[in-house]
Amino acid sequence: MLVSSNTLLKDARDKGYAFPHFNYWDSNSIRAEIAAAEELGLPVILAWAEKHSPEIGIDDALALGKYFGSKAKVPVVLHLDHGTDPELVKYGIDNGFTSVMMDASDKDIEENIEITKDIVKYAHTRGVVVEAEIGHVGTNETEDNSMYTEVDAAVRFSKETQVDSLAVSIGTSHGVYKQGTPKLNFERLVELRKAVSIPLALHGGSSSGDDNLEKAVNRGITKVNIYTDLANAALFEAKKDYHTETEMALAQREAMKKLAIHYYEVFGTDSYCYQILK
Repeated sequence: MLVSSNTLLKDARDKGYAFPHFNYWDSNSIRAEIAAAEELGLPVILAWAEKHSPEIGIDDALALGKYFGSKAKVPVVLHLDHGTDPELVKYGIDNGFTSVMMDASDKDIEENIEITKDIVKYAHTRGVVVEAEIGHVGTNETEDNSMYTEVDAAVRFSKETQVDSLAVSIGTSHGVYKQGTPKLNFERLVELRKAVSIPLALHGGSSSGDDNLEKAVNRGITKVNIYTDLANAALFEAKKDYHTETEMALAQREAMKKLAIHYYEVFGTDSYCYQILK
């Protein structure tokens, strides 16, 4: 069953837990992530990112997401992650994503606000929720170019755009960390949580360390994006000696499922009030 993330993230914000957000890039990954959610009896946020386009285009991603999402025994949020092209984001809104992220965080704040406002207006008239980013979560694959989210900017951005949730930058990065777990700015996170009422998302959750992620959730993060860890779990299995491709695929699916369950536990999702499912 495909649902909006609106109620889920507000409940997480109010009760102090978070939802893991899992990127999928093929049928094996999406099946593993849904299997984890079904085993726990919990909703799941499944995301396709614009950067996955060379491997799986938006139409194929929508077909997979709508097919497996409609069959799932738990609520499924189908999310478009890091959409940088407004026209692509609008296409996703019109064709089945129940949640989208308009990422104009590389623009100056004025342009970010204007682009996001347009997407929010378009999405809300169609019953779709919108996430945006202020500050910038960089990548460790080339260089760390993250910029912390400024509190005053976040307040202004949330008020002027009426966005439903906000991705903030407190020291995580996309990709693999080269020098161990990152040092996160929890003081900035606490300031942001006090100043901004909407749910806050943390990108670059993979390999950030369970202690760091637990602290982030306890201080106000309500959604944590996980991709690289899942991809690496599948890659690790692919390097083993299996007799058949089917054997390898099943092992990869099991590894991804176990990791997804682990993150549900880290974020406290498995102990939240189940009334939200009713």
